[in-house]
Amino acid sequence: MTDLQRLPLHDLHVELGGRMVPFAGYEMPVQYPAGVMKEHLHTRAAAGLFDVSHMGQVILRPRGDMAALVAAFEAMMPVDVAGLAEGRQRYGLFTTDDGGVLDDLMFANRGDHLVVVVNAACKAQDIELMRKALTPVAEVLPVTDRCLLALQGPGAEAALEALVPGVAAMRFMDVGVFGDLWISRSGYTGEDGYEISVPEAAAEGFARDLLAQPGVLPIGLGARDSLRLEAGLCLYGHDLDQSTSPVEAGLTWAIQKVRRTGGAREGGFPGAARILRELTEGPSRQRVGLRPEGRAPMREGTLLFSGDNQAGVICSGGFGPSVEAPIAMAYLPTALAKTGTALEGDVRGRRLPVTVCDMPFHPTSYKR
Repeated sequence: MTDLQRLPLHDLHVELGGRMVPFAGYEMPVQYPAGVMKEHLHTRAAAGLFDVSHMGQVILRPRGDMAALVAAFEAMMPVDVAGLAEGRQRYGLFTTDDGGVLDDLMFANRGDHLVVVVNAACKAQDIELMRKALTPVAEVLPVTDRCLLALQGPGAEAALEALVPGVAAMRFMDVGVFGDLWISRSGYTGEDGYEISVPEAAAEGFARDLLAQPGVLPIGLGARDSLRLEAGLCLYGHDLDQSTSPVEAGLTWAIQKVRRTGGAREGGFPGAARILRELTEGPSRQRVGLRPEGRAPMREGTLLFSGDNQAGVICSGGFGPSVEAPIAMAYLPTALAKTGTALEGDVRGRRLPVTVCDMPFHPTSYKR
C-alpha cells in the first residue's frame, strides 16, 4: 500500500485495531476487532464513528454576487440550487452531456458561500470540473487542512450534544458552524446522524472525545457498505456511473419540479434532453432491490436471468445484518422491474432464485 495516501487519523485507526485496506487511493479501516457484523448492528442500536476524511471538501466562494455563483453551479446539475435556504444542504449530481452521472455529492448553503462534499475517487475530476465551470464567478477552494467524521445511529445526537451543545436542535439536512466545527445532519446509513468537519490539528482529540462517549464505537468500511446497502443508497462506481442516468437510478426525488419540464428553470444542465425525456416517458431500465432466497449472498457482478435470457447484473450485494438475509441491487429492464418479479442469479454456476423487492431494505430514521 506504498502508493496510497494515509488519513490524518491513520495512527489512531491502527491503535484501535483497524484493519487497513486500499480504498479510493487511501489506506482505510475496513473493520475493527468487533467485526463487520457487530459494527453494523451497533450503529443501528447505538452510535458508530466513521472516518470519511478521504472525501473531498470544497469551498465555493463568489468573486462578487452570490447569485451568479448559484446560477453557474445550478447549471452543472439537474438540481435546485437557487431554492436552497441558508443553513441547509442538498443532494446533488454532476451529469454528463449524455445524461449519465459523473458523481453524486452534497452541497450546503453557508450564506456567503457554498460548501461541496464529493466522493474520494472523483474529487480531482470534480474539482477540475468546478474550476472550469465556475472560475469566472467563484474561487474553487479545496479544503486540505480538515478531517471529516460521520457519527451515525440513534445515540449520535446525545453523544455529539454532550460535546457540542446546540446540535440536537438541528433537523435532517441542516448545516451549522459551531466554533471550529462545520456540522451537517444527514448520513449514509439510513440512521440519524451527523457529519463533522474538524480542523486536522484538533481531529484526533475530538475523535477520542467522541469515542469516550457512552455507546460510541469506531466503524469501518465494511459496515458502512452494508448499512448503506440496507438503506438502498447508491455507491458511485458501482450503482452509479457515466452510463447511468439519475432517472434509471431512481433518484428522481433529487430533481426538483423547478428544473423539470414546465418548471421555472427547466433544463439547462448537462444531459437535460435524456433526463427530461426519461422523467416524462420513463427509462428503459431501473435500479431495483433484490431478495435472494436462502442465506447465500449474491454479490456485485452476479448475472441475473429471466428464463434463458440474461436480464441484468447485480451492482451491489451482500448480507444485510439488520434484515438477517442477503440483499442486492441491480438494473433491470423496466418490464422486469416490478416488485415480485421472480428471477434467477448465477452463483458459481448454479441458478438460484431471487425476487425483485421494494427499497429500502431497512427503515430509515432520519431526524425530520
